[in-house]
Amino acid sequence: MNNNITEMAWLDLTVENAGEVKDFYQDVVGWEVEACSMGDYDDYAMNNPANDSPQAGICHARGVNENLPPVWMPYFLVADIDASIAAVTSKGGALLTEVKSMGADDKYVVIKDPAGAVCALYFKKA
Repeated sequence: MNNNITEMAWLDLTVENAGEVKDFYQDVVGWEVEACSMGDYDDYAMNNPANDSPQAGICHARGVNENLPPVWMPYFLVADIDASIAAVTSKGGALLTEVKSMGADDKYVVIKDPAGAVCALYFKKA
């Protein structure tokens, strides 16, 4: 079944020490940092300095990110999140989180493939 994955929607790194790690990537890769308020702490959008567009996120392992592994996690854009979830389970993968909301209409779920690699599926309402 082809769920029309057309692009990577986002790339996130979730760690205990996001403040320190964002400084590392700012110096090593050259990204500019934009703080994103999460209430009582900030996560960070890492922006391309040439056009100020977000390239990735570096997040604290808190709240909805509390149980995510400290790895760079791609969020793959899918046309139908329910069909993709059904394919994950039927093809030997596993859901690592429940389906979560992002904003008003978008949804995502973290999965593990049969080899144990972790990524997320992201649905963006048109």
